[in-house]
Amino acid sequence: MREPAPGGDSGGAPPGSGGGSGPRRRPTGGRIDAEYYDSTTYFQAAPQLLDRESRFQRYRIRMVTALADPRPDDRVVDLGCGWGTFEFALADQVREIIGVDFSRKSIQFCEAELRTSPRENLSFLCADAGDTGLQAESVDLVVAADLFEHLYPEDSVRVAAEAFRILRPGGRFAVWTPHRGHVLEVLKNRGIVLKPDPTHVDYKSMVRLRGLLEGAGFRVQRAYYAESHLPVLQRVERLLSRWIPLLRRRIAVLGVKPES
Repeated sequence: MREPAPGGDSGGAPPGSGGGSGPRRRPTGGRIDAEYYDSTTYFQAAPQLLDRESRFQRYRIRMVTALADPRPDDRVVDLGCGWGTFEFALADQVREIIGVDFSRKSIQFCEAELRTSPRENLSFLCADAGDTGLQAESVDLVVAADLFEHLYPEDSVRVAAEAFRILRPGGRFAVWTPHRGHVLEVLKNRGIVLKPDPTHVDYKSMVRLRGLLEGAGFRVQRAYYAESHLPVLQRVERLLSRWIPLLRRRIAVLGVKPES
């Protein structure tokens, strides 16, 4: 479900988001779940995500849109909608878009934004991304941008299966997630630069993500590594990431539900 948490060019949160004496501290001995996001300042602590015109958000919207290829007749579901970034970015490009998040705080934030910027084809649903309650085979495109790094392994399987269930035959599932092997993620998770994100409970590799989608029944149409939004690093990554895994910033995978 989401977008980078406070602290850098990273991912977002699970099908919901948002401890303790600090917004990024993992609850002792506890599982990061909807209550974590609802009871912390997760959604207030990331200014680069609140501003849809920030360099990071413009990059994110551009890259995920290129992967997902939304079409005018598409009915779209965004799993782990967080701050509603893709809902407001895509509403004018598609027939309908629904943002899903299991965090009440996320949905309250998004609905407040919707009241100030109404869109008739845009709505939000507070639900588990692995059990949305949406009608089977009723959706053309499912987006999961910066969600899978926030999902525990068993939840990842459920979410992939739910995306398959609600998509029509021929429907697309666009997944965007940080690559743990990138130099910034390696340094961050070792506490050398920035801080580890406690909501990133299970990074997926390219191999694992492809396996998750294929295990749910998808045919993988596209799978590639994408560069980051930082201009100098971006140029280096474009030149060298093919040979140097430390320069592979993001993982992008597009799955298609077979027609028969």
